[in-house]
Amino acid sequence: MKVLYICTHNRCRSILCEALTRHYAGDRIEARSAGSQPAKAVHPLTLSHLAAAGVVSDDLRSQSLDEHEDFAPDLVITVCDSAAGESCPVWFGKAIKVHWGLSDPSSVQGSEAEIADAFAQCMQTINDRVHKLAALTELESEQWLPALRALGAKA
Repeated sequence: MKVLYICTHNRCRSILCEALTRHYAGDRIEARSAGSQPAKAVHPLTLSHLAAAGVVSDDLRSQSLDEHEDFAPDLVITVCDSAAGESCPVWFGKAIKVHWGLSDPSSVQGSEAEIADAFAQCMQTINDRVHKLAALTELESEQWLPALRALGAKA
């Protein structure tokens, strides 16, 4: 299964998804991430929280959707937080498209502990979803969309 995670700036949530998918399901899922308006760099707290979790992040960088034109993902997952009124970029390929709204931990204002808690919660949500997503690789591709809907993904 090939998955492309998309968020507008590709500096935190989509990067977390890419890294955690590679870490926990890299033998079953090829993961990449991109943004419609990529930032110049990955948010430093994203990298530090991945490192603290023992997740390799050396090759992560904020990338444009254009850089993945030839990737041909099976599944595109947008991760912008619709509750926060963020609009997610659109992917017009033939891939199955679903939405995993994630709150942006890099935008949390507060103490170091509050920010760390926001990252921990976001990463745990991603971990839970990635493990469920990895289980879908045992299914035929035409079964993925109904299974994703059953997992609560918005299609």
